[in-house]
Amino acid sequence: MHKRDLIDLADLRPSELADIVRFAGEISENPSYYKGAAQHKILATLFYEPSTRTSMSFQAAMLRLGGSLIGFDDPSNSSVAKGESLKDTVRVFSNYADVLAIRSPWEGAAMAASLYTRCPVINAGDGGHLHPTQTLTDLTTLNYTLGRLENLTIGLCGDNKNGRTVHSLVKTMSRLKGNRFVIISTPELTLPQYLHDEILANGCTMEFSDSLEEAIGKLDMLYMTRIQKERFPSVEEYEKNKGVFILDRQKMRLAKEDMCVLHPLPRVDEIAVEVDDDPRAAYFAQTEYGMYARMALIQRITERVDRSVPSTLESTHAKRCKNPRCITTQEHYLPRLFDEKGGKLLCRYCEHKL
Repeated sequence: MHKRDLIDLADLRPSELADIVRFAGEISENPSYYKGAAQHKILATLFYEPSTRTSMSFQAAMLRLGGSLIGFDDPSNSSVAKGESLKDTVRVFSNYADVLAIRSPWEGAAMAASLYTRCPVINAGDGGHLHPTQTLTDLTTLNYTLGRLENLTIGLCGDNKNGRTVHSLVKTMSRLKGNRFVIISTPELTLPQYLHDEILANGCTMEFSDSLEEAIGKLDMLYMTRIQKERFPSVEEYEKNKGVFILDRQKMRLAKEDMCVLHPLPRVDEIAVEVDDDPRAAYFAQTEYGMYARMALIQRITERVDRSVPSTLESTHAKRCKNPRCITTQEHYLPRLFDEKGGKLLCRYCEHKL
């Protein structure tokens, strides 16, 4: 990998992305061959937010590679509870580990962490922003289920506004040739504007629908997501949007025979249990592919040995990000980093436009 960290899959060159997906497939076919590949290496998992699959998948991946684990899955059991800053936490853990995986409710937290560590940082989910290793999971699953990652009609159903798994998937799949997107959601939960811009800038097409029944027949892949209660500003807003889209056996009858159904999990009620037995339901196989994808990523990201702390960055602008969920609203020492795009300033941490 030409970059030290994985904050966004856009950080990878197309050839690097293809290599990791291919490598994950190789590992899945003969996992025992890689049993000692990460021997004497340590993964630190810093999970500031609850997780089951991502946390367990990272741990299983490192253990199957022969490596070791440190970290926490509850910040209340660490010095974070005493008020320790993100900078100090990651700086200390990077003295102990060879690679650090961080999950946080604050958007841009992984990017912020990468400014202060002596080891590579993997973004394991930052608020409602991105989740690149879930997208590696999705791509690996698609590649070995449908046999291709290009020229697909991709349906995104559910919480497209706050779903970091959706955001990472859109950013990555829109870079691949001939992909089309069908955005299935309520108006309140549609994709953020910066992702609309990303799709169009990459020459892909998109359409919008408020009916899963009407859209499902044209899809090669349906990506279902949970309506995330924890991302809503009020219980009333959540109640208004939950349960609008439910995939059941009746709707599956309208779909193509080779359509693939993915879901990052956990699910609540958006996929009926009766769908689990449909051969097109790939979301449980998806969890296993996620372990192989993370094994491949850990291997590639630890191949480069660089134990130096990155050079200190200076603020690019005096303004502050206006996104209340941005890590810069929590960690005030962070440099104010913006890029100019389309005549507006784009926060480098959370991609929010000023």
